[in-house]
Amino acid sequence: MTLIAPDTAAAFFAVSALLALSPGPDNVFVLMQSAMRGRSAGLLVVLGLCSGLLVHTAAVSLGLATLFAASTLAFTALKWVGALYLLFLAWQAWQAPVGQLAAQPMHDAGRLYRRGIIMNVTNPKVSIFFLAFLPQFVMAERGSVAVQVLWLGFIFMLATLLVFGAIALTAGSLGQALVRSARAQQSLNRGAAVVFAALALRLAMVQH
Repeated sequence: MTLIAPDTAAAFFAVSALLALSPGPDNVFVLMQSAMRGRSAGLLVVLGLCSGLLVHTAAVSLGLATLFAASTLAFTALKWVGALYLLFLAWQAWQAPVGQLAAQPMHDAGRLYRRGIIMNVTNPKVSIFFLAFLPQFVMAERGSVAVQVLWLGFIFMLATLLVFGAIALTAGSLGQALVRSARAQQSLNRGAAVVFAALALRLAMVQH
């Protein structure tokens, strides 16, 4: 028996795509990284973010997300790790020299990919969101709940990959035009720093 009914999968995919389009830390992060460093860099960040979703999916499937939902200490610790990482990115963007962001060398691919993973995994709200969202599409009569959650996580990841990938390609094209001007590039760097700092503040103010 199919674990996820086709109509359920289609509905879940549509809702996931709409959620990926709604403004949030992850798609803003993709937007800024793509505009600053180009399409390839943005797509690497997207792959990292989607890999982070695998961690959240596994956490919900194994019940680990319940720990973060119940433990104020675990939630707060992860929240501050994420906020500090965003502040680090803000400092990097503010200090970035003009003329060195237009083309990101491929040896930085691993760093960009890891940046996406860290950005996603250190946001405790994602785990709690998955804990609340995914089970709504699970039907116990269709088999293993844990396996259904994994399938839903993969569908969510596919929707995110498509939406964020489109954002990366669009913002990357815009960024390519902007970085031809040193003044525009500096403004982009400073703007990215402000955005990252604002995201850090927003995450730090999240209540359990």
